[in-house]
Amino acid sequence: MSPEEFLDPARPAQARADDLLARMNLDEKLAQLGGVWVTDLLRQDQISAEVVPHGIGQVTRIGGTTGLLPAQSASLMNDIQRAVMGQSRHGIPVLVHEESLAGYSARDATVFPQAIGLASSWDTGLVEEVAGVIRRQMMAVGARQGLAPVLDVARDPRWGRVEETYGEDPVLTGQLGAAYVRGLQSADLRTGVLATAKHFLGHAMSEGGRNHAPVHLGPRELREVYAEPFAAAIRDGQLGSVMNAYSSVDGLPCAGSRHILTELLRTELGFSGIVVADYFSVSLLMTYHHVAADKAEAGAMALAAGLDVELPVLDCFGKPLRSAVEAGLVPMALVDAAVGRVLTAKFRLGLFESPYVDVTSAALAFRDPANAILARRAATAGIVLLANDGVLPLPPAAAVLAVVGPAADDRRLLQGDYHYPAHQEILVDAAGGPADRTFLVPRAGGAFSPGPYYTRHVTPLAGLTAAAPAGTTIRYAPGCQVSGDDRTGFTAAVAAAEQADVAIMFLAGRSGLTEASTVGESRDATDLRLTGPQEDLVDAVCATGTPVVVVVLSGRVHTLGAIADRAAALIQAWPPGEQGGSAVADILFGKVSPAGRLPVSLPRSVGQIPRYHGHRAGGSTSMTSGAYTDGSASPLFPFGHGLSYTTFTHHDLAISATDTESALTIGVSVTNTGRMRGDEVVQLYATDVVASVVRPEQQLIGFARVSLEAGDTHRVTFSVHPSRLAFYDERMSFVVQPGEFRFSIGASATDIRATASVVLSGQVASYAQRSVVPLTVAVSEPLPLTEG
Repeated sequence: MSPEEFLDPARPAQARADDLLARMNLDEKLAQLGGVWVTDLLRQDQISAEVVPHGIGQVTRIGGTTGLLPAQSASLMNDIQRAVMGQSRHGIPVLVHEESLAGYSARDATVFPQAIGLASSWDTGLVEEVAGVIRRQMMAVGARQGLAPVLDVARDPRWGRVEETYGEDPVLTGQLGAAYVRGLQSADLRTGVLATAKHFLGHAMSEGGRNHAPVHLGPRELREVYAEPFAAAIRDGQLGSVMNAYSSVDGLPCAGSRHILTELLRTELGFSGIVVADYFSVSLLMTYHHVAADKAEAGAMALAAGLDVELPVLDCFGKPLRSAVEAGLVPMALVDAAVGRVLTAKFRLGLFESPYVDVTSAALAFRDPANAILARRAATAGIVLLANDGVLPLPPAAAVLAVVGPAADDRRLLQGDYHYPAHQEILVDAAGGPADRTFLVPRAGGAFSPGPYYTRHVTPLAGLTAAAPAGTTIRYAPGCQVSGDDRTGFTAAVAAAEQADVAIMFLAGRSGLTEASTVGESRDATDLRLTGPQEDLVDAVCATGTPVVVVVLSGRVHTLGAIADRAAALIQAWPPGEQGGSAVADILFGKVSPAGRLPVSLPRSVGQIPRYHGHRAGGSTSMTSGAYTDGSASPLFPFGHGLSYTTFTHHDLAISATDTESALTIGVSVTNTGRMRGDEVVQLYATDVVASVVRPEQQLIGFARVSLEAGDTHRVTFSVHPSRLAFYDERMSFVVQPGEFRFSIGASATDIRATASVVLSGQVASYAQRSVVPLTVAVSEPLPLTEG
C-alpha cells in the first residue's frame, strides 16, 4: 500500500479518513463506532488497554465519572491516550466526551446558570462567551466532545428536562444554540471542542410530558418548530455532532429511523457531522421500542438509520454487528460510511497531531478569576423580574431584612440537573453510600471518589450579607425544605419576617436525576406547584403584613399565580449556578436593573398545557368564549415578559420591503425614559396574514438585547431575508408566498409596542430550510436628542 497519507496534516480531513479507512480491518472499524467507560479501562491502579484490543472510538466521561482534579484528569487522559494509541495498529487516538450543558461537568469547573437561565438573558454573545470558557476548560484536560447544547423546543413543563433547554421558541432556541456551538467549537476545530446538539427530534413534546414517551407530530410541525433549532445550529454554527432522541416520532424510534437521521437530518438539513447515540438508545430499540429482536438487529437498524457512534459503550455495534456484517445482513458500505465520519471528525479536531495535553498548565483554565466574573454576569443577565409593586430595588431604609426559604443558604439548590456535583449523585447512589464514599479504586495522584466537590458557591444569604448596606440586620430562617411536609421551621421564619422591614423568600426545587430530585431528567410531574410546604410557607410569611419578595430558583416552570397574588415582588431566577447569590443581590439592591426575559410562557394551571406563544391560528383561545369554563386561556406571564427598574419606549417603526425574494429592513427607535441605565430586549414578531396553510398567529423572528443609559435613544435595525418567513406549504415545499405580512415590535409576546404591515409582491419563492439566511441586527450609537 502507498505511504500513510492519513498521517500528513496537510491533506484534507476527508482524504486522510479515506486513506486510513482503507487500511483498517472490520474489528478496527467497529471499535471506532463505540465508547468505553473510563472506569472499565482501569485494572487496580493501571490502565488496561487489553479491554480495547482494536482501539476504541470514544472514552466516556473522565471528568464526569471521577472526582479528579484538573491536572489529575489531564494526566489520566494522556495515559489512556498513550495506552490505546499504542495498542491500536494505526495509532488512532481516542475522543473523550463529557457533559457540558451549563459548564463542563467535572471537578473545579465553573458552574454557570442552567440553560433555561442562560436563555432568559436573550443574549447570544453572552452564551457564546460562556461556551468559550467551557471549551477552554475541556481543552485543558483533553476532553474534545461536549454533549450539548440541548435544542429541544420545550412546550410542556411537566417534562422534567425543560430546565436544560432554551425554552419554547424555535428561533430563540436556534440562535442561542448556534451561539453556544460557535463558542464551544471555535472557528477552527483544532482549537475547539465538538458540540453535540440534542435530542433529535421532538424529544420535549412527549406524550403526557413523560420522559422517553412517544411523540405525536405531523411533518410540518416537526420541521418548522422542532427541527428549526438544529437547522440553525448546522447552517449558522457549523455544528459537528448530533445526538438522537430516545423517543419515537409517529411510531419511528429516532435511534433507528433512516427517515429522521438521514433523510431529514442529513439530506434536508445538510448535516455532515457525526451522529452519536444517547446512552443505551441502540439497545433500547430492542428492550424499549420492541422494533428489534436482538442486539444484532438493533445495531443493524441504528447503523442503517445513520447513527455513527454507540454510547456510552460499544455493545450492539460490537460483536452483534460484526456477526450481522459477516452474515451479509449489513453492507460493509454502511460501516465504512460511519467510520469515515468518525475518523474525519478526529482529523478535524487535530487529535492525530496533538493527542496529549500539558498537565502542568491544566489547572490554569479553571483558576482564572474571569470565570467567576462571567458566571456572575450570566446569572444576573438571566434573572427575570416578573412582578413588582415598587418594593424593589430594596430601599436603603430597610434596616432589617428577613431571609427565608429552603434555597436561601443551600448551594446544592443553585445547581441544575447536569451540573457537577448534582450529576455525581447518580454515581453516589450507584456506589450505595454517602457522598464521600470511594467509588473507584485509588490511583497515584488522588482518589476517584465521587462527591460534592463544590466550587466556591455564593448562596443568596451570603450574597445579600456581603452586599447589604452598613448597619443592615439580616435575620435568617429556612422555614422548610423543598420536599416532605416538615413545618416546624415555620415559626422561626414568621418571627423573622415580623421583625423585618422586608422579607425575601428563596424557593426552589432540587434538580437532578435521582429519586430525591424534584425536577430534572426523568423527574416529570403532574403538579406544577412548588414542592413540599413551600407555598404554605409563603402564605404564612405574607400573613405577617411585611412586604415579601419571592425569588424562585427552581428549574421547573411552576404555576405561580397564588404567590404572585400575595407577594410584593416576584422573581424567576432559575438554578443560577455558583455566583447565584451575588447575582440576586445585584438585582435586589439595584446595582443592576433586571433585564431577563422569559423564554417560556408561565401557565396559570396545568390544565392550560400546552400554553406557549405562537399557536397556529385559532389555537391560543377557546373558540367563541375565548376562555375555559373555569379560567382564562391566557398565560400568567407571557413569553418574552420581564420588568425593569427603568422604562423604555419604542417608536418610529419603519419597514422597507418589496417582494418575496428581496431582504426587508425593519427599524425601530428605543429610548430609555427612566432614570437608571438598563437593558431592553427588543423582540420582533411577524404574522403571515393570509397563507395557504394554517400559520402561527405570530412568530418571533428576531431580537436584540440593547443597553441604554438613562435618556439615551438607539436605533435598532433588523435585516430580514424572506427565507426567514418561509414555511412548508400543502405540498411540503418550503416557500414564501406573496401577500400581506404584519411586523410587530414587542416588550413581550403580548406587550406589543409598535406594528406595521407590508405587502410582499412577486411570485411564490422557493427556499430550503438548510439555507435560511440568518437575520442580522444593527444597533446605532446613541442618537442625538431632538427638540419637542
